[in-house]
Amino acid sequence: MRTSVKIAMLSLMLAIYACQSSTKPIPAVETAQEVEASCGICKFGMEGDDCALAVKIDGKPYYVDGTSIDEHGDAHGKTGFCNAIRKAEVMGRLENGRFKVTKFKLLP
Repeated sequence: MRTSVKIAMLSLMLAIYACQSSTKPIPAVETAQEVEASCGICKFGMEGDDCALAVKIDGKPYYVDGTSIDEHGDAHGKTGFCNAIRKAEVMGRLENGRFKVTKFKLLP
């Protein structure tokens, strides 16, 4: 009986290890890339409750984590994110349907 319990525990541990080691992290954007940045709701037609910063990567919009819409000027101003789509240079990675930014620089 004890041997079968040990075998079952070992099998469970191996299964858990195999699942963890086969999960590959989503690669980070290693080099800066130019993207469109704007309000996800106002300009990109995304769902949400409040105005929030989003970027388009390969034509698909993603909400941004790591910086906010308010950190880049008046969102409701003439050239603000709720009224204009701006270009930005970004670095980061896609994770759980969101863009985790490590660098965000608005371009002129």
